[in-house]
Amino acid sequence: MIRIFATSMAAAALLVACAPERQVSGRALFTDYCASCHGDSGKGDGAAAEGLGKAPADLTTIAARNGGTFPMVRVMSTIDGYTRRGDRSSVMPELGVALQEGPLVMYDTGDGIATPTPVNLIALANYVKGLQK
Repeated sequence: MIRIFATSMAAAALLVACAPERQVSGRALFTDYCASCHGDSGKGDGAAAEGLGKAPADLTTIAARNGGTFPMVRVMSTIDGYTRRGDRSSVMPELGVALQEGPLVMYDTGDGIATPTPVNLIALANYVKGLQK
């Protein structure tokens, strides 16, 4: 089991090392995937918001709703859809597959363990982090 894990991690590291460098724009990803519902400013006032059964979240207050700390891992899981799988009440699409295009990078979410993570997911979450009031 340990050998399989080590082999998987080595393969992921090789994939990251071989990935071509390209600049990823969190803002462009936000415009493409989020702005229609959350609005250009992230306040939940996008053009498509009116037709949804549930109002989109105001993304500018995520840190304020979490004691002043931006919960990066939770936000990335929400965007990806991992924490929402099977939640039939959620109208937000799971973006995990769409954001997997492009390279993986080793990303430490704060627990000291670097995990292969889509660079697009990180860029989009960092853009949302920048929207905080």
